[in-house]
Amino acid sequence: MGLIFVLIAALLAALSNLLLRISVGVGGSSKGYLAIQVMVSCLVMILLNPIRMQDFSIYVPAVALGCVGGFILGVFFWGLGKTLEKGPAGLSIAVLNASSIMPALVLAVCFGEAFGHVLTRFHGMGFILVTVGIFWAGWTSEYNPHKRQWAIFALLMFACHALYLIFLQWWAMVLNPELSLTKLLPFHINTTHIQWFMPAIFFVAGLFQWIVFIKQEKRFPVRHELMYGLIGGVATGICSYFLILAPQISAPWENALLFPVFTVGVLVFCNLWAVRLYKEKVNWKACSLCIVGLLLGMMR
Repeated sequence: MGLIFVLIAALLAALSNLLLRISVGVGGSSKGYLAIQVMVSCLVMILLNPIRMQDFSIYVPAVALGCVGGFILGVFFWGLGKTLEKGPAGLSIAVLNASSIMPALVLAVCFGEAFGHVLTRFHGMGFILVTVGIFWAGWTSEYNPHKRQWAIFALLMFACHALYLIFLQWWAMVLNPELSLTKLLPFHINTTHIQWFMPAIFFVAGLFQWIVFIKQEKRFPVRHELMYGLIGGVATGICSYFLILAPQISAPWENALLFPVFTVGVLVFCNLWAVRLYKEKVNWKACSLCIVGLLLGMMR
């Protein structure tokens, strides 16, 4: 069931990426779109969590952890924007997608099978194929005069995205009282009264985006940014809801594959709309290599 949830999330993430491209294409900016999108996602999280559950109690530890996750997400969005400004978009997105390989590796090393994070030789082989396929699909020969700056921001984006995904899976372990406490898992949080965790993440991340947008562009969002940011925010909010739920319901063998499946799903869905709407040439051989890697990773 966890893999189904991440595939739904991948479809919604691809829709959000499409809306960002449309918004920029009609005269908006990525900063204006993200400022609207992330705040709308915060409202979606409020609807899906405290309002849907009719639980408005604020549990400080959960909110505090949400703020930590929001700061990581906010820095990631900022790093993503700077990376796209300083270098080729295809290779930048490839670096971003490759970061989704890290959570399974890090969590398997830090926690192991006893905590539901299994890593077999098939997983390792699959991860290698997925990583090669992602970079192959995103490689570009476009000249880049800002290579050093691009590399710094790409590394920041990679680290923050990987850290955010690790944080989400660590949060799922925090909510599981059956797991033993360790130095890396020093406490558990009761699953009741945690409804403000995700809203806190998106509020802090959204506040970060608004500060960047106002400081750098010194204007209000235009109509296109408002319209597409609204729709993209709803899609991103639901996408994040499925991503946060997937690790909580997945089987141990699924844990290592959740974010690689999400990444390849986003890659395939984005390529489909790129071909259909923009007549772009897509490296389907690279995409096929990613899929083979995932199928290999599903072997136990």
